[in-house]
Amino acid sequence: MMNYLYIAMTIALTVYGQIMLKLQVGKAGALPEAGADKLLFLVKLLLNPWVVSAFAAAFLASVTWMAAMTKFELAHAYPFMALNFVIVLLLGAWLFHEPLSMLRIAGVTLICIGTIVAAQG
Repeated sequence: MMNYLYIAMTIALTVYGQIMLKLQVGKAGALPEAGADKLLFLVKLLLNPWVVSAFAAAFLASVTWMAAMTKFELAHAYPFMALNFVIVLLLGAWLFHEPLSMLRIAGVTLICIGTIVAAQG
């Protein structure tokens, strides 16, 4: 059971990175139209400590994924990555008030069912 912690950490770190990037990009505003302004905008984002933490989380997610790969077959572990869709969808609705339609809920339900079936096989 402890080995599943590597998969859970991969998911948590990936979700953190996605949510943090969305939050910081949202705070920064729209991407400017002019080329030089775009570059400055992106450089400022890349120097933002929270954006840096999102990239660090992505790196650490890769490290925990490598650890998971030492414990599980890829075909068993990889379906759990679909849980990223579920968690990001729910956090997006909660934190950013993104729409949560019945179609999205149905899609996420199918992902969950597929994850359970694939992990069993």
